[in-house]
Amino acid sequence: MAHIDLKNELPGIRGPMAFSPSTAKPLNALAEVLLRDDDNTLTRGERELIGTYVSSLNDCFFCQNIHGALAGHYLQADMAYIDAVKKDYVSTTISDKLKALLAIAAAVQKGGKSVSEEAISQARSFGATDKEIHDTVLIAAAFCMYNRYVDGLATWAPSDRQFYIDRAPRRAEEGYIDFDLYKNTVS
Repeated sequence: MAHIDLKNELPGIRGPMAFSPSTAKPLNALAEVLLRDDDNTLTRGERELIGTYVSSLNDCFFCQNIHGALAGHYLQADMAYIDAVKKDYVSTTISDKLKALLAIAAAVQKGGKSVSEEAISQARSFGATDKEIHDTVLIAAAFCMYNRYVDGLATWAPSDRQFYIDRAPRRAEEGYIDFDLYKNTVS
């Protein structure tokens, strides 16, 4: 049970967003730009994977599973692959550039001042642009906020990971703005 009465039965971040539509709007707008904007050289799947990885570091069950399912949808990968990236991305088949960006995201998750010049140089050596580094830092920082929002209010999350996999194609199609967030259903 959530720490406050959210006046709905929605899981994860959807509950507090439906409770406070005025704050939901800018939070969703930020997610839309960071994760779906087409003016980006990182794919939607790569950006979702960054958010998934940070959410796993923060132990936010809802966020790491919904965004992991989205990453899997975009990357045409199953949850076992996403789980492998979360557990030990260095040993996976993702690009060296994405590995370097995940290292930056992990540093941001610890604290902004944990991002080192060495980590930035490493990412650049694998071809990361300033925009990709910028977006990685902002995605990681935003997901720390989103994760703390979800878990700080003790929202509930479906334990069956298939729920997230089933939702991913719909969320990928609708995005973070153009969906009926306030519909009081679990689907």
